[in-house]
Amino acid sequence: MRRGAGSYKRNESGGEQGFWPSYADMMSAVALILFFLMLLSYIQNLVTGNDLQNTQEVLAQTKEQVLLAEDQLAGLTDELKKKQDQLEDYAVQIVQQKEEMEAQDKLIGQQEAYLSAANDELTQMRNQMQTIAVLRLSILEQIRESIVEVMGDASKVSIGDNGNIILSDSVLFDLGSSEIKEDSAGVLGELIDVFYQFLSDEENARYVDSIVISGHTDITGTAESNRVLSTDRANSVLNYLLLGKNGKLNGYSSYFCAAGYGATRPVASNETEEGKAANRRIEISMILKDDTVLDIVENYLALDLPGTEPAAASPVPEPTASPEPSEKPRFSIFG
Repeated sequence: MRRGAGSYKRNESGGEQGFWPSYADMMSAVALILFFLMLLSYIQNLVTGNDLQNTQEVLAQTKEQVLLAEDQLAGLTDELKKKQDQLEDYAVQIVQQKEEMEAQDKLIGQQEAYLSAANDELTQMRNQMQTIAVLRLSILEQIRESIVEVMGDASKVSIGDNGNIILSDSVLFDLGSSEIKEDSAGVLGELIDVFYQFLSDEENARYVDSIVISGHTDITGTAESNRVLSTDRANSVLNYLLLGKNGKLNGYSSYFCAAGYGATRPVASNETEEGKAANRRIEISMILKDDTVLDIVENYLALDLPGTEPAAASPVPEPTASPEPSEKPRFSIFG
């Protein structure tokens, strides 16, 4: 009969042997397996523990990096906020600058318009002042030409450096006398006509303050006698002008005056006869209402205004046309 797994068998010595040895072997194998399993588990735990530690360290480092990144982000955020504030300030400044530029453009436009208007006014003033500048010289030149035409001798009449008409005393007087010579009536009559034509034009007369007839002598005789002689001669010419030709200039007598300077204002040396003859003279000068206007005119005419040509240098320049009310030529009365 077949034995069961747990049956006994008889050994060669006649005894019986059970299954326990095989069970012990099995248990040993199981124990060994369990040991290996535990060893593997331990090793696995060791490996897992190391990995966990490494992971924790990496996690800690990552956390530090995250914190650092957060700090950097906070700093960048603050910097960005500052930049945004600066941009806003710049935007405000740009708007303000744009407004200022618009205001400046407007102001520049106003200034350009003002300068244009001022330039027009200065141009008109220049034209008027050119007319004033030539006023005295023109009338005196007309007087000189009229006298030369009557006398037929240009050596006895001239225009001095001071712009005055200079008549030699021999044209009107005998030596040492204040009586006007009969043959000088033509010269003085021509003076009356020229002055009348000039003063009867209101555009001319409005600039004139006075017309001075001044007498001058050489040093012959005493200073007192020369003052008396020069004054008497000037008054003789003045009286003739106001009374001649039936008092033609009587209505303009307020413009005329006489003065005697004796020998105090020589124009040449009294050491020679020629010099003495030059010093014995009658001068006719025209004083404008503003006695500084000629200096102003000379300085002003030296300036070059935009858009204008410099005034041509000429002893008697033609008057420049000026706006109303001075459109008509000032000196048309002289032909």
